[in-house]
Amino acid sequence: MATPRPLPLDPIGEAHRQWDAHGWGDVADGMAAVTSLVRAQQIVMARVDEALRPTGLTFSRYELLMLLSFSRSGALPMAVASARLQVHPTSVTNTVDRLEAANLVKRVPHPSDRRATLIEITTAGRDLVGRATADLNDRVFARPGLPPDRLRLLLTLLAEFRRAAGDFDSGDTPARWS
Repeated sequence: MATPRPLPLDPIGEAHRQWDAHGWGDVADGMAAVTSLVRAQQIVMARVDEALRPTGLTFSRYELLMLLSFSRSGALPMAVASARLQVHPTSVTNTVDRLEAANLVKRVPHPSDRRATLIEITTAGRDLVGRATADLNDRVFARPGLPPDRLRLLLTLLAEFRRAAGDFDSGDTPARWS
């Protein structure tokens, strides 16, 4: 992927200046933080999409395959997958439909709950997600764009933000990046 030419100024910094100039200085930092997070997510997803393109996987399909590959049996109930991926059950159903059409997962009856369906990763799914992970590790995760000490700070701040937003509650157990 060709790296785009950088802009001659930081558009979020300019937006911050405009917020101040228009009398919204008390919320300018919040606007800049939110806008920066959204832009950072766009940058990261472009890198992820580029690495996954040869596999034909989207990031949501990749995440589901990885979740299944990490499970002891290679299978999880749809409701559990939805909760662990923090997405609506309809999103998991759509993702499973696509993965199943590609023979990367299959739906199987739950052994003890007739109302539930398990999603099970296939051998082809394991092979593909293994190749995709190698590409992501090499092309994206090994080079996140920050030196290790700054990356650790970012992880700490994001964990603090996510916890305060109710994303998780580890109780008395400190979060990984506390």
